[in-house]
Amino acid sequence: MYKFVLETDDLQKVFGSQDKNLKALEKHFGVEIAARGSSIMVAGELRLGKAIEKILRDYAELLESGHSPGNGDFDTVFRLYEQNAEADVKDYFKGNGISLPGGKSVRPKSANQKRYVDLIRNHDIVFAIGPAGTGKTYIAMAMALERLRSGSIKRIVLCRPALEAGEKLGFLPGDLVEKVNPYLRPLYDALYDLTSTEIAQRYIDDQILEIAPLAFMRGRTLAHSFIILDEAQNTTSEQMKMFLTRIGIGSNAVITGDITQIDLEKNVTSGLVEAEMLFQKMEDIAIARFDETDVVRHPLVRKIIKIYEENRARNGKDRESR
Repeated sequence: MYKFVLETDDLQKVFGSQDKNLKALEKHFGVEIAARGSSIMVAGELRLGKAIEKILRDYAELLESGHSPGNGDFDTVFRLYEQNAEADVKDYFKGNGISLPGGKSVRPKSANQKRYVDLIRNHDIVFAIGPAGTGKTYIAMAMALERLRSGSIKRIVLCRPALEAGEKLGFLPGDLVEKVNPYLRPLYDALYDLTSTEIAQRYIDDQILEIAPLAFMRGRTLAHSFIILDEAQNTTSEQMKMFLTRIGIGSNAVITGDITQIDLEKNVTSGLVEAEMLFQKMEDIAIARFDETDVVRHPLVRKIIKIYEENRARNGKDRESR
């Protein structure tokens, strides 16, 4: 049994509504937590008790500093501890929000997401590589909207390989937008979540936000734009080179993908895998990497990704030993 006292005026906020934060810690660490006033007891290993104390103290100090608890803030503190037990939580929450049109703002939810934001702010080309649910596309869209709001770009270009249609979209019904909509849906979802429906629709109607399927990018030069290439693991080497050479003056490009989810034929090299190797030591191009600790979807998604990665690592070792 590990015991500690948490002296704070924000005890109920620290514990969360109906002690949901304590319950989340119990479930994650596999312990039992009992709280009587400011006295907290953890039935479990000493190291787990100390970890829980550190997380709760960090969150209490954040609230005492004047921070108003928002949806997901406790999860962010929890995630920061997992990535760096010595992280300064108050410093993390200070001044790293992304300002959006309409007065909204969002904040990175992990140390890797914060680094990703910093990389986009300081580099013209950024690759974001990691599993689903880690905010790669969402943060990219938020940064594009911030740039648009500040006037540093004139349009946002959304691009994605329509692999399932072999990039031959003619047989699909409707105009170009209707043909590629299913492939760009995740980007639209991020757009509508980050700003109002009215603002989003105005951007689309005024072509401030442009749909550009990868197959239709050849021969173009995109200036003063924020370009997002999503699902880039499904680009070929030639397509990635073509995309990167479309970037014009005053533009930024963010290329996102998950190299464990490549749908290309086995004998085809992924453009994202090759680009990661080619540009990893190039100072002007940045690479942000994510893992299961960055997942901001349902908690089970993190566990699912971890199990798949462990299985993939085991299979790799098995092949090496043969």
